[in-house]
Amino acid sequence: MRPRLAYEALLKQHPTMMNKKTHSAPVALVTGASSGIGRATALALAQAGYRLVLAGRDRKRLEDVQHGCEAFGAAVEFWLGDIAQAAACNSLVATATEKFGRLDLLVNNAGIIHRATVDETSDAQWQETLSVNLSSVFYLSRAAISVMRTQGAGCIVNVASDWGLVGGERAAAYCASKGAVVQLTRAMALDHSREGIRVNAVCPGDVDTPMLDREAAQRGVDPVAARLQSAEEIPDGCLAEPGDVAAAILFLASPGARHIVGAAIPVDGGATAG
Repeated sequence: MRPRLAYEALLKQHPTMMNKKTHSAPVALVTGASSGIGRATALALAQAGYRLVLAGRDRKRLEDVQHGCEAFGAAVEFWLGDIAQAAACNSLVATATEKFGRLDLLVNNAGIIHRATVDETSDAQWQETLSVNLSSVFYLSRAAISVMRTQGAGCIVNVASDWGLVGGERAAAYCASKGAVVQLTRAMALDHSREGIRVNAVCPGDVDTPMLDREAAQRGVDPVAARLQSAEEIPDGCLAEPGDVAAAILFLASPGARHIVGAAIPVDGGATAG
């Protein structure tokens, strides 16, 4: 068994434990930050004292999130673009390091869903789902790990899904992509934990976000009816709020989670418990 790290080493590994009189605030990069889980995570991190780089594709919504984070005193930079390509992901990580000089936390949150079986899924839908949900996680993590390795510390939290742990009907590409995110999380955790880089995933169930509305529209279901149906199917009887997932992400990035490595934590009201 390896000895516990000394307190001074813990300070280096976990920037949120640093004395703000002698160290700068930690830096987080959040993708899909303009709404839903990404927005809630950005606001929670801002309130916790992080400096932020927010990535998304909607300028107006990103600016709104930026203003909300700045109200907590956070320094914020936002990045507009499509993270489906490696070059864009490299540029995004470079933006964070050029602006703030370091990167302590990467939250890979951006995602899409096409509700379809395998035979209903087009080539374009398959490629888009894998590009946004999986390839972006790989590209951004690769770029971030290079920075974090140089620092000697860092944290990556991937937003997977409960359908990355169990199957779901008429969501073949989505399930495949999120299952791969869970496995990529575990592989990266094993590869990089000894470098001071912790990698974990959260696996939300249904969450009250715009994505849930888009999913309902694909199924031809009224959004209100979809929410009621979701709540009825969740063991605790509640549809998750984005803040529920953000709280789990914030914990995984915190010193309290220093011994949690390679985990895929459900935030699903018990949906995958049985």
